[in-house]
Amino acid sequence: MTRAASPLLPIRRLLGAAALSLAAALPAAAAEVTDLVAERAARDFGPELPEQGYFKVRLAEGLTTEGELIREFWIDQDTGQFIANVVVPSGEVRRVWGLATLTVPVPVPVRRIMPDTIVQPEDVETIELPWSRVNAYAVTDADGLVGMQVRRMLSPGRPVQLQSVMPPLIITRGDRVTIQLIHGGLQLSAEGKAISDAHLGQEVRVINLSSNKTIVAIARGDGLVEANF
Repeated sequence: MTRAASPLLPIRRLLGAAALSLAAALPAAAAEVTDLVAERAARDFGPELPEQGYFKVRLAEGLTTEGELIREFWIDQDTGQFIANVVVPSGEVRRVWGLATLTVPVPVPVRRIMPDTIVQPEDVETIELPWSRVNAYAVTDADGLVGMQVRRMLSPGRPVQLQSVMPPLIITRGDRVTIQLIHGGLQLSAEGKAISDAHLGQEVRVINLSSNKTIVAIARGDGLVEANF
């Protein structure tokens, strides 16, 4: 037995179509002009936008602060100065201008940190800085700073350059070390003396005190190096 179609079904379809037409006719919701500019500036910056980077926007005084969309947009990526034509809720186009500063969160020291110090979590805070003050050679992730050994003095509140820190040294020139000699399944140990510095996994030159020969080994731990023979 075939069920008869409900007489309400065509009415529901008509109401649904009318609702869709009405939604399409409604103007876009107004938004803060600063948000519209920040979104457009990020899109114009493209794939070169730094990870976690965003635009902090400041409008000139006395300009409209709400709009539906940006029609035209110009920005100087070096200075952050911009001009935009914004469609406001009334449908008019208003021109706005100001400064859009590309900003990134950056870990910086909270105090002066001297060479050879191991950076601790309490030595670092994350602050927001203009990208122009950071550059491509700065440490931009706290995980890349905490636990590192300082090579050059770090100043408080300033971005840390990559060459200013390094993985901690576990072998220092002049240290007495244990040389773990490996050949196939055979392992032997010998006493040695480091004649270069090394961090974990780095090559280090050591003197085998038993044979008085210089060999190249791999730093495996504090006072422990590994060599194949």
